[in-house]
Amino acid sequence: MKQILKSAVLASLMLTGASGAFSQAAMAQDSGSIIAGLAVANLDAVVANTNAFRTAQQQRPTTYKPQFDQVEVRKKQIETQLAPLVDKFNKDRAAPAPNAAALQQQVQVIQGIQQSGQQELQRILQPVAYSEAYVTEQIEAKLDEAIKAAMAKKKVSLVINPQAVVAANGTAYNLNQDILNELNTLIPSAQLVPPAGWEPREVREQRAQQQAQAGAAAPAPAAAGAKPAPQGR
Repeated sequence: MKQILKSAVLASLMLTGASGAFSQAAMAQDSGSIIAGLAVANLDAVVANTNAFRTAQQQRPTTYKPQFDQVEVRKKQIETQLAPLVDKFNKDRAAPAPNAAALQQQVQVIQGIQQSGQQELQRILQPVAYSEAYVTEQIEAKLDEAIKAAMAKKKVSLVINPQAVVAANGTAYNLNQDILNELNTLIPSAQLVPPAGWEPREVREQRAQQQAQAGAAAPAPAAAGAKPAPQGR
């Protein structure tokens, strides 16, 4: 959950550009000798380069403009609130005999405002984070089908992640573009705005785990008709 919201904050600063460049770089692999039956695929890069994902990235700043605008306003307000406190701290610290206890208290106040401000920005951007997670899950739902189709067409029996390759005499066949083509056919576009009440997979899994733990910790109900154990005298 925290990671999802953190990515939303970063998205407010970098809506496009760097992420796209990274994805394009990740899609690229050296072309060399092909090992029969073996292929390499960077699935994260494939998903990020699908038409559905890229179109959603372009649409999101417009669809969620109120949230992005609100974040910019609050960021400036928080910075304005912090500026005099930081100036005072720097001035007091530079004094001939600074009061260590007073400085520590000022630091705690500044950090408290920063932390609460960050949490507020994350709450504002939660719909943006959920939108990206929703689009990604829609594409990933078709990923297995796309991989199998690409493998069948290229007569590949094993697909591995590039990070799993330590060294090789030749470069395994790059299946990225083939999987990407299949995904673009299977899901040419994705729904940008999640339905009401929808939550990302990470949140759903965390909730299910918490419920399972709570169920395991709960005492088992007494059997019907069971008599209480006799008390000692």
